Amino acid sequence: MYEHFLTVAGFLLALLLVARVLQEKRQPGSTLAWLLAIVLIPYLGVPLYLLLGGRKLNRFIQIKGKLYDESDTSSPELAPNAATRIVIAAGMPPPRKGNRTALHHSGESAFHALMALCASARECIHISTFILGRDETGRALIEMLSRKAREGVEVRLLLDGLGCIWSSGRFSQPLRDAGGQVGRFLPVLPLQWRWSANLRNHRKIVVVDHCAAMVGGMNLATSFMGPTPTRTRFIDSAVFLCGRAAADIEEVFFDDWNYATHEQLTLPDADPHLGDTARFAGAIAAPEANAPLLENSTIQVIPSGPDVAEDTFHDALITAIMDARERIWVVTPYFVPDESLTKALALKARAGCDVRVLVPLRSNHPTADLARGPALREIVAAGATIYAYPSGMVHAKLMIFDATMAITGSPNLDMRSIYLNFEIALFHHSRHELEAYESWVRTMQRSSHIIKPELVSKSRAWAENFCRLISPLL
Repeated sequence: MYEHFLTVAGFLLALLLVARVLQEKRQPGSTLAWLLAIVLIPYLGVPLYLLLGGRKLNRFIQIKGKLYDESDTSSPELAPNAATRIVIAAGMPPPRKGNRTALHHSGESAFHALMALCASARECIHISTFILGRDETGRALIEMLSRKAREGVEVRLLLDGLGCIWSSGRFSQPLRDAGGQVGRFLPVLPLQWRWSANLRNHRKIVVVDHCAAMVGGMNLATSFMGPTPTRTRFIDSAVFLCGRAAADIEEVFFDDWNYATHEQLTLPDADPHLGDTARFAGAIAAPEANAPLLENSTIQVIPSGPDVAEDTFHDALITAIMDARERIWVVTPYFVPDESLTKALALKARAGCDVRVLVPLRSNHPTADLARGPALREIVAAGATIYAYPSGMVHAKLMIFDATMAITGSPNLDMRSIYLNFEIALFHHSRHELEAYESWVRTMQRSSHIIKPELVSKSRAWAENFCRLISPLL
């Protein structure tokens, strides 16, 4: 009787999951793979789907609510291209004018700017990170945040449940003891409330006093940033800014924090202290590290992930690629785009657009290096140029389209970032920012090898296709 009950329950659960898979917006191959696993090997497919399969989860959207107020729309002059109009139509905030920015490509200068930014705080420090290292960088940050908490500054530190699994407990306790708060986003164990074994918060956010912020690819660990150079430090980038865009960034932080901790934090009713951003200007800039302060920058904040109803970031990428006329330059640690993005890049290269992709010669994930092979060969055959940086791990994320827009932030150009992770991107629309990014990319290109991936053996092709299949799990 007991075995019969389990069989019936398992059959009903499999039917429910089949209906759910069919309703999700997935690539046809992914949909078919999950259906076959659930129907043909339910004892394996059903638990695997419950652990790893969910992508756009209604519980995130229903519990967290919409990120932004749809009444905040852009006037035509603030929608400079089709990609911008796409994300505004999806409910994202418009581009914000008048920001001060500093573009850091050095882990040392970014660390010192972060410490100076936190030291300048008078009211609050809000930080979200995928990795908080149990190392020199992580300890220095905990010490700084603890000191500011003892001074009466409201400090909130949101740590991903997997990336910070070893630093969210005793390592962060000094901050709690000092009066700060530490939250965990999506613990990995199913015994805990609001958990996930697969969906990760990959957003890197720092907001100070509601008007200064940092967003980028750098985690808070020695591999990404620190007070002194190290031989193994990744090549990465971060954007520091003061101005109205900081409020859009902080709204993403509040949304994640409220979901993780059950609080109900909201932004101040009016733009706070925007006239006071001058006191942060000296903190975020580092002219000696080629990160000068750039005035009057126009920036748009674009979050993506399971808490966003549509694949807005993916749609914006497709639109920006197809809208480009002269160039599409990409810097990414992991190049594993889906079929639609690969085809769009190949079409633009075939049409004569200057398509360049810069990747590390060898990344810190060998499986991702295997998975990128088919896409690289396809766009090279269409006329794209591939640069492989030989002298270290490139972890920076950057895309430049013509002379009109650049994209920075936390998303990699791979299927996990685009479809599964919680991410945050910045769309830059100011010419002086694009010129600064172009200069840095050209420097990286000059130090790279131009490679032309050629045909591979059957065993290599099998390994590449297998790694591409499992790439969303990496």
